[in-house]
Amino acid sequence: MNPFEQTPMKVEDGIMDWNTMYPKPYDKNTVDPYTRLRVILMNGIEVEAAIFKHQFNRNVDDNNLRREVALTRRVEQQQQKHINWLKPLNESVLETTIGYEHVAVDLTAWLAQHEPDPYVKQALDFALLEDFDHLYRYANLLDFDMGIPAHQIVQSYVDITPGRPTIAEHRHPYDSIRYSIDAKKADIRTLLNTLIITAGEQQTMNFYMNLGNYYGYDLGRQLYMEIAMIEEQHVTHYGSLLDPRCTWLENLLLHEYVECYLYYSFYKDEVCPNIRSIWEMHLMQEISHLHKVAELLKTYEGKEWQEVIPNGGEFPELLFFHDTRDYVRQVLGSQITLTAYRENYKQVDELPSDSEFFRYQMQVNRDVSSVASHNVIQLHINKLGQDYRAESKENPVAQLRDRHCDNTEIARCVRQPAQV
Repeated sequence: MNPFEQTPMKVEDGIMDWNTMYPKPYDKNTVDPYTRLRVILMNGIEVEAAIFKHQFNRNVDDNNLRREVALTRRVEQQQQKHINWLKPLNESVLETTIGYEHVAVDLTAWLAQHEPDPYVKQALDFALLEDFDHLYRYANLLDFDMGIPAHQIVQSYVDITPGRPTIAEHRHPYDSIRYSIDAKKADIRTLLNTLIITAGEQQTMNFYMNLGNYYGYDLGRQLYMEIAMIEEQHVTHYGSLLDPRCTWLENLLLHEYVECYLYYSFYKDEVCPNIRSIWEMHLMQEISHLHKVAELLKTYEGKEWQEVIPNGGEFPELLFFHDTRDYVRQVLGSQITLTAYRENYKQVDELPSDSEFFRYQMQVNRDVSSVASHNVIQLHINKLGQDYRAESKENPVAQLRDRHCDNTEIARCVRQPAQV
């Protein structure tokens, strides 16, 4: 499908009344896990749209242009509410969090498998193992604190087992910066993938940094605080891939194109008729935004949209969530001991002894017994005899198979190579 070949509605016609904006929530007990993933991701995409357009508003001085951006931003804000309020009242923050980390795993794995740029693919594979571990940590908290097994939420669509341990993920800020892509030369899939993953991780960061302190007792609050700091690293990691040489209007066109691509992908794949109708409605709204921004790009910068969007605007392969467990296992088995080193990556045991990684680890993880991601597992083991897992196969890394002891050294301390 090519959104530039569609006849757009008027942007103003996309404004919703209150009855339309307030949706019927999904049933947390019967919803398909991939429907929940689509809802969480599109909420993050719309939050990114609103934040980006606010920054646009603060960085241009033409009020006529700012009015046009404000109009589309108002619709984006309504769309965000329309999506975010699909979450039912009886779904707790922690249950929703399991969905957030499920998104992070299956989305990142799908994007990595469809990424033509080796450097961007490595960035996706690297952070994939960290979100995979976050799912395991939160699942243990959910089981320990609420007695809810997380596999009831994910319905065995994804494994719950350790990844690169969260304690090993804390790195110096210098090591979160990546090389940026060249948007004028990049494949359309790379343009889409980098914007999608940045928005998704940003929403996870925002969710944890704003709602984590609402958790009911200290250990949960501490876990959210710790993982929120990793999400800060991930947003920096992915955000630095984006091309800073794009103009504001070029960036805006890319944002609208991403939204059209995702809404169309999810409209084609959605199994819930009610939510499928929402994706269809929002697709029509976003097509109108895309056409409007193409007009603005020509008016204010004298550029045709084809100078920004390759392939004549035709969508590449659509994004469909599916089982990525084999791929995740393969990456985990081969990259568990990798860490970031400036713009690239090294095995932990290849780092210089005076590297920022070891210095930062000593600053934040000086006392392992104060690290929440470790304590959540140990408390589960102490209370229930072993950690919580839901595995289709045993963990591909031998050092991560012990269910009676949380490994705090692999990928963090200089030791023998991982055994697979």
